[in-house]
Amino acid sequence: MKLALLVANRGFFPSTVIDSARTDMRAAAKKAGVELLELPENLTRYGAVETTREGRIYADFLHQHRGEYDGLIICLPNFGDENGIKMAVREAGVPVLLQAYPDEIGKMDFANRRDALCGKLALTSVFKQMNFKFTSGLPFVMHPASESFEKELKEFISICRIVKGMRALRIGAFGARTTAFKSVRYDEAALEKHGIDIESVDFSQVFAAYEKVSEKDADVKRRCEQLHQSGDFHLAAEGADIALARLAVTFDRMIADMGLNAIAVRCWNELQHGLRIAPCSVLGLLNQDGIPAVCETDVSNAVMMMALSLAGNGPAGCLDINNNYGDELDKCILFHCGPLPIDLMIGKGEIQEHKMFVKTMGENCSWGVNVGKIRPGRITWGGGRTENGEIQFYVEQGDITDDEIEPEFFGTPGVLYQPGLQEKLLHLSESGFRHHTLITAGNHGRAVREALGKYLNYREIKL
Repeated sequence: MKLALLVANRGFFPSTVIDSARTDMRAAAKKAGVELLELPENLTRYGAVETTREGRIYADFLHQHRGEYDGLIICLPNFGDENGIKMAVREAGVPVLLQAYPDEIGKMDFANRRDALCGKLALTSVFKQMNFKFTSGLPFVMHPASESFEKELKEFISICRIVKGMRALRIGAFGARTTAFKSVRYDEAALEKHGIDIESVDFSQVFAAYEKVSEKDADVKRRCEQLHQSGDFHLAAEGADIALARLAVTFDRMIADMGLNAIAVRCWNELQHGLRIAPCSVLGLLNQDGIPAVCETDVSNAVMMMALSLAGNGPAGCLDINNNYGDELDKCILFHCGPLPIDLMIGKGEIQEHKMFVKTMGENCSWGVNVGKIRPGRITWGGGRTENGEIQFYVEQGDITDDEIEPEFFGTPGVLYQPGLQEKLLHLSESGFRHHTLITAGNHGRAVREALGKYLNYREIKL
């Protein structure tokens, strides 16, 4: 990732801080693993931006490098000048991080005082007048070498990654919505308004593509090995692993051919009738690869799954908010039939049949459920929907506990601990969100909230 750097100045403050600010920012960027795009120092006084003329120079510089940078850092080593900055960044087109240096006790004389806190307030007032969006964390001023800024920069990188990844999103809807699940209906035009393109694929096309994939194909062998790494097949019917691997390769090739970033799959019941498999473990492989794959053709939650995956720069998973956990009101059981990536599970699972289909269709009809347990730890969870031309979302941070769930429980469950859960469930239901929720490991609520709500104009519903 590459971030553009703008170092601001105001002439009657000490200019010596400009060079040191540039050095500090380079060190912070290197530590965070990102490149900096810097204005050549000979183009303006000190290589900084102060006047409107220098702002135009910087704006031209950004225009020349459009598409190379994913975000912009505005650095205030002193008060800065709002005229030059607003001219420079008006058409930046990317998330903007605003950083201001703290003053130091003992260095408050005229030769050393910065006044960057005051300058930041002045600049943010102008940005508000311009309706210009920016990111600014706490504490309000922070040194680039501080732990606070290290954390802030990591958050900002996540925001940039989400915004970049979501602006030209292509989702494949593989199969029609099942009649039983009207809850997953969505507004395709609302998604299009936000730059999200949907490619609808009839399941007859999936079966036709599947028939062209040979059992002896090297890609089938590779996917089969990965399936065995994520789940134990000792209970499975002979050939179930090959059938699942062929389906995985089918999805791989359709995703590549159509240039898709994520898919939503009709997971029942054509696959059970036609191939005697359930695609759960295959979706787990795709999710592990960073290709969000949701079940039950839940397209709008494929959008949210992509946001979570980008936020944590790792895999995400789709689960049902499924059961209460006894009388513990701040806990519930999250569950699904096995589409989780291995990184979100406690080791490999066990490949089984789908008990619900066995009950209605008989045995040997649905191999591919990956039965295991969700890995305990901190998670970010959220969901998405469309309404009245908007994309709406919620995002929360909670914990998967190591609480026991009886071994007879079907699928891949885990216990979510979330303070105030009952109120959140009530608000979630009143707001029209469905039974699916998406999870990823770690604390990423702020990055998701800012990227989707602030920069991409989705509407956040606070639970």
